[in-house]
Amino acid sequence: MNLLLLTGMSGSGKLTAFKFLEDMGYNCVDNLPVPLLKNFVDLMQKSDNQKVVVGIDIRSGKNLDQLQDTLDELSHDGKKCDILFLDAEDSVLVKRYKETRRNHPLSKNERIQGSIQKERKRIAFLKERADYVIDTTHLLTRELKEELTKIFVEKESYKSINVMVLSFGFKYGIPEDADLVFDVRFLPNPYYDLKLRPLTGNDLPIKEFVMKYDEAHEFLNKVTDLLEFLIPNYISEGKNSLVIAVGCTGGKHRSVTLANEIYSKLLPNSDGYGLKIEHRDIDKDRKIGK
Repeated sequence: MNLLLLTGMSGSGKLTAFKFLEDMGYNCVDNLPVPLLKNFVDLMQKSDNQKVVVGIDIRSGKNLDQLQDTLDELSHDGKKCDILFLDAEDSVLVKRYKETRRNHPLSKNERIQGSIQKERKRIAFLKERADYVIDTTHLLTRELKEELTKIFVEKESYKSINVMVLSFGFKYGIPEDADLVFDVRFLPNPYYDLKLRPLTGNDLPIKEFVMKYDEAHEFLNKVTDLLEFLIPNYISEGKNSLVIAVGCTGGKHRSVTLANEIYSKLLPNSDGYGLKIEHRDIDKDRKIGK
């Protein structure tokens, strides 16, 4: 029997994950009381259910304190239980709760932020034990489904960290979720060429303009070398999300070009992690130059 424990932060997408796993042929039981877990596993082993997902999280209340010992007992008895932990950044969880207007399971008369911090501390042991950690901070619903499909259907090797290369404009603010920020405003700005101004770093003339300077290539080589050193070490330390932000003044020309170049440099060696690219501010000045 394939037994999967689905857990994680409230608001991280567990209900959505349950629906996808059910579509993949798993029998799903959500919010199972911790004291019933061992008996439930014994019962499922005697049945024809070969793929089972059990949801246990902060809603278990005080019983959650028993889960550590229960998992140890199952492991000692040779009953393997994989753990899938869904996570997201605190600011995103707060935003999701405000959008859905739902109460956090721990909220009474305190702010959502305080409840999230309490929850994170109480379930930290589950994240440490997890076989799979998926950070849904930047994932669309379809992208979460793709991640689950890769792991549980296609049986691809699990990518424990998602790397996002993000271009942005300093005049719109540094991304709050950025882990590393690189400033490329030291490069000549194609904005001052009226023919180039309406274009973006995704257009060949802008790329040729930015990359004709030796400084751009030297910057690219140094940053790539740094990232190829950092990413494996972040993975070793258990980090599951890395946002690499590349900024110029407006987030339309230089930063887009260099973000694309960094992405292209990392892509050939990205088998051990997920890699995405996004241009946050590329469309914000579309009227300029018209």
